[in-house]
Amino acid sequence: MRIYNTITRQKEEFRPIHEDEVLMYVCGPTVYNYFHIGNARPFVVFDTFRRYLEYRGKKVNFVQNFTDVDDKILARAAEEGVSSREIGDKYIAEYFKDAQALGVRAATHHPRVTENMDAIIGFVQALVEKGHAYEVDGDVYFDTDSWPSYGKLSGQDVNELRSGARIEVDDRKRSPLDFALWKKAKEGEDLYWESPWGRGRPGWHIECSAMSKRFLGDTIDIHAGGQDLIFPHHENEIAQSEAANGVTFANAWMHNGYITIDKEKMAKSKGNFFTVRDILEDYDGETIRFFLLAGHYRGPIDFSKDLMEQSKAALGRMRNARDTLEHLAAKSALAFSDAEEASLAALGAYREKFIAAMDDDLNTADAIAAIFELIADVNVQVKDGASAAYAQGALALLLELANVLGLLEARGGAEPAGEDPEVLALIEERGAARAAKDWARADEIRDLLKAKGVTLKDTPQGVQIIRENG
Repeated sequence: MRIYNTITRQKEEFRPIHEDEVLMYVCGPTVYNYFHIGNARPFVVFDTFRRYLEYRGKKVNFVQNFTDVDDKILARAAEEGVSSREIGDKYIAEYFKDAQALGVRAATHHPRVTENMDAIIGFVQALVEKGHAYEVDGDVYFDTDSWPSYGKLSGQDVNELRSGARIEVDDRKRSPLDFALWKKAKEGEDLYWESPWGRGRPGWHIECSAMSKRFLGDTIDIHAGGQDLIFPHHENEIAQSEAANGVTFANAWMHNGYITIDKEKMAKSKGNFFTVRDILEDYDGETIRFFLLAGHYRGPIDFSKDLMEQSKAALGRMRNARDTLEHLAAKSALAFSDAEEASLAALGAYREKFIAAMDDDLNTADAIAAIFELIADVNVQVKDGASAAYAQGALALLLELANVLGLLEARGGAEPAGEDPEVLALIEERGAARAAKDWARADEIRDLLKAKGVTLKDTPQGVQIIRENG
């Protein structure tokens, strides 16, 4: 397996520290609002990477944090007239609802900043004691001049950054690049903790270093997140972690590309964003997931209704293939032929093609293409019917590969069409109409079902029920 390592700017063979376990940290959301489609991309991409590692036999210790201490949270709490804790609790719960809809599984650990304050304060203390941080009137800053390799992740020249960086101006800092590890509490703020420097709260960057150390150790295999986090967030994490711990922080860094609207980066600050909650009103979660995986994770994606409709149609073809195979597996009375046995064995080539794509820097686009090639091959075989044994084998392979991507796990509607009493009653009535050669009524019932999102397909094995989006 080879992945593109942001810090070395090249694809490298992935070799975890422990043979059977991968230590992985992915930056999570700041919980003051519903997350948007741009936030969703790293959640889906690195959930998929985790799934693939597990598919290849690795245990993954996967940490994704919740930032529940932040200026935006304080502002939202003031706006809604509630406590900052209530804002954090609310939007963490809403995160899990939307993440579940997208097929994003819960991490091994979901640490909250507010529940890791001792670890954070201890981390800041270590940096002060080692001469890498200094206090000014209750605020504590990391001294970037004390860390000569600062800038190695983003590849930026430190001197140029100093002279023209868009860094918060603060005359109390020794260098404009120095960043806050601890912030003195302001009047009226309801989130603060006692510390050696007085009441305050942590800066943004320190939380991930402290929680990664607590849950994964000093050195981890992979740190991941969106491209927008490379500088300054991940750059600062490297500096403070390696200065405090004296060892490499992460052996590999993975970053996904932006999602754009009309070629412009989507961001809450720009106001040009769509929340996943909004998009779920028009598309199911698997369609959104398919959209996010249809291109290579490092490239940009331009969000549009046209692309969402294309994703919906493509996923529909994948679901129809699953439904056809499920129907044959349950209903076919044909014998398993030698030709089918040979054809089924040959389908293993698509597994190899899928693995080759995923091993090449998580190329989900080519992996999806391999699944559709599998489907095309299977469709030829089942066009005139197939045995239950062939259908079962082909279905198992289709689900094996699709499930690695988090696809074909959900079904549309509140329940499968085959268990809907109203649908079953209409199908039975249609069968009676056909037996009585009342073709007009049979066609009328077919149209009624289609309006409900249910398509009937007459096969030698009986009627196959296909529900739209499921």
